[in-house]
Amino acid sequence: MSVALVTAGAVFFPGLYLLSKWTLRRLMGWSQGDAAIASTRLVSSVQAIMASSAGYIITSSCRDIIEDRHWLADAYILFATPYFAYDIYAMFLCYWHKLQVKGHEDGRVRSMGAAVPGYLRREALMVMHHIFMVAFCCPASLFWRQGKGDYFQGVLFLAELSTPFVCLGKVLIQYQKQNSVLHKVNGVLLMFTFFCCRVLLFPYLYFAYSRFSSIPLTSVPLVAPWQCNLGAALLWPLQLYWFGLICRGAVRTLTGRRRSTFNPDGALPLNHSGKN
Repeated sequence: MSVALVTAGAVFFPGLYLLSKWTLRRLMGWSQGDAAIASTRLVSSVQAIMASSAGYIITSSCRDIIEDRHWLADAYILFATPYFAYDIYAMFLCYWHKLQVKGHEDGRVRSMGAAVPGYLRREALMVMHHIFMVAFCCPASLFWRQGKGDYFQGVLFLAELSTPFVCLGKVLIQYQKQNSVLHKVNGVLLMFTFFCCRVLLFPYLYFAYSRFSSIPLTSVPLVAPWQCNLGAALLWPLQLYWFGLICRGAVRTLTGRRRSTFNPDGALPLNHSGKN
């Protein structure tokens, strides 16, 4: 069963990317680069919707936040793990196609191999995030939990709720729609969902355990498994950093200055032209 789920994920996410790219190129006449970038956003959004849906089902089904179990908690982890490996490569393809844009500052890079170092420098945080998810978070969720805390796993899935808004914002900027009403509405929804589902995520996990166990909030890190504390210590500052970029972009938009916005493929701002 485990192998089947991992295999299904390894086929589904790249397959959806290729199908979307083919559709945009053949049926809508998009360029190779535009189709690749838009398809990457689509796959990220689909994964986020699936993860959020799984998270809602799990959290709404668990009454005992420690002992109650739901089959989706482990099943979706196995299914989604290949996504992170796929996404590292998909982000590289997006980076490569941006390099081919005429006039791009790094357009002198002629081969994919030569582009790898620049990609790793530019997208270092996101690449490390994905590697950490596969190498640490997935084993921790599947094995170290020992069948406990499916509720908390569902809450972690809900963090993906902000991703479709991130991706939509990127697509709108890519096609020079950053001054549209849709982009402004999307920006508000992005800030709200990112703050609620990512910034408040880890404090809520500790608060929920504190309330369930009837212990002071400050005592939770002392009794929580070290894997939980390590994951929170590494991932929460990253969410705070990215939220800071989102807020900075919002302030620049409101003040009418040249705007940078959060880049879901990395931790760098994206400017008006859609080039990193």
